[in-house]
Amino acid sequence: MTIDLSYVMDVILPYVIVPLVAYIAVLFVLDRKGWLGKDKPLALLGPILMVKTLHGRKLLERLSRYRRSWNLFGDLGIVLAFVGMVVMFAFLLWGAYRSSVPSTAVKAPLNEVVTIPGLNPLLPIGYGLLALVVAVVLHEFCHGILARANDIRVKSLGVLFLVIPLGAFVEQDDEDMMKVPARKRDRVAAAGVMANFVLAFLFFVLMAGLVASSVHVKTSGIAVLGVVSESPVSNASAALGPEGLAPGDFLTELNGSATPDYRHFQLALWETHPGETVSVQWYSESRGGHVSTNVTLGAAVHWYDVTKLNASQIRSLTTLSFLGFEPASVPPSVLLGVLAKGPAATGTGASLNTSDVVASSALFLALPITSEMPLQGASAQFYTVDGPLGALGAGNVWVVINTLYWLVWVNLLLGIFNALPAVPLDGGFLFRDVATGAVRRLRPAWTQGKTEKAVNMLSIFATLLVFFLILWELVAPYLLNP
Repeated sequence: MTIDLSYVMDVILPYVIVPLVAYIAVLFVLDRKGWLGKDKPLALLGPILMVKTLHGRKLLERLSRYRRSWNLFGDLGIVLAFVGMVVMFAFLLWGAYRSSVPSTAVKAPLNEVVTIPGLNPLLPIGYGLLALVVAVVLHEFCHGILARANDIRVKSLGVLFLVIPLGAFVEQDDEDMMKVPARKRDRVAAAGVMANFVLAFLFFVLMAGLVASSVHVKTSGIAVLGVVSESPVSNASAALGPEGLAPGDFLTELNGSATPDYRHFQLALWETHPGETVSVQWYSESRGGHVSTNVTLGAAVHWYDVTKLNASQIRSLTTLSFLGFEPASVPPSVLLGVLAKGPAATGTGASLNTSDVVASSALFLALPITSEMPLQGASAQFYTVDGPLGALGAGNVWVVINTLYWLVWVNLLLGIFNALPAVPLDGGFLFRDVATGAVRRLRPAWTQGKTEKAVNMLSIFATLLVFFLILWELVAPYLLNP
């Protein structure tokens, strides 16, 4: 293994090591001067710096006056948090099982699991940080509102730092939290989860309305993301010069057969053979409409990695025609349907299995994995924009849509993740109250101390189990299938 020293010097040193050393030095100075402490404006939560303030408490007081509405909000949050807890725990069990089966195990890079913009390549730094800050700040603010609506004092509000700002917090009075009935305490705990779900819904409604009213696919056909170098269509396009097939175009016809989607393209391609000259037509807005040329098809075996294939598979590839372009992983019409309808995007793109609510929801969340979001570059060229967004200009339109999408995505995942029964997540505190009630019903003769000890053990077990399942899904494929 070799170390790329230029990458270390140009990226790791200035953007990771230097800021981290500076952050540690600042904490050291603050501690030496006596400015850090649990009851001081600056405090540490592990390695995280808490900057506390009393500003904002009056706003919490004003908002919390509508107690009946906020308590209904909190009660609904309890229900949704428990549903999310069960669903997420079931997914963790399922993921751990799949990771233990060789045929389904996926070796995921660690940085694709860490939900931190900049470390996770699926999360764009700009959109990711904005969405994360909005989600965390409003999540915590709702904790504060529900605390005051249930007569729990708020000691302070503030910002969390770990080299960079990570989010916000609302610090409730611990004594008040322990004195109030469990239902009031659970409302406060579930408020953050409920806030993220509500925000995800509101941002989705706004995004869906804008997309449905303003964005349209240019034409029917297969969206072209790229052209394979030295392929048949690449060589034919080169002869056409600037009129050749290019990213952003739509392949509309192959050998006289219309290709409104990839399935029709495959059917038309199967009717040909390597070495055959066929007509290819595509749509290009920049070139004023449809362009066509003749292309001599190649054999797929020359463009595929055959090192892991058996003799029969290799022979099959020698008879399979190859054109040589890269289609969009999600057809533009399907992508717009998912962005504008979400779980209701049924009946679009049967080849992608989006004919039911579960599959449509999964596709919405998986768009970053398919490299479709943020929507930019060649992918953005597949659409025209008018209506409410038309006046913004092409570039600004996608900034608005991408921002709303990541606000939905981060809020939804943050809400679901926080429902897990692990301390210090919101679900961990809900689980603790449920465990306390269960122990008291099952062992009514136990003393308070014995009950608390049992509940502490159950909470620790649940927390360790959650983190074990997450860790197991990451390491099992490497341990069991090296």
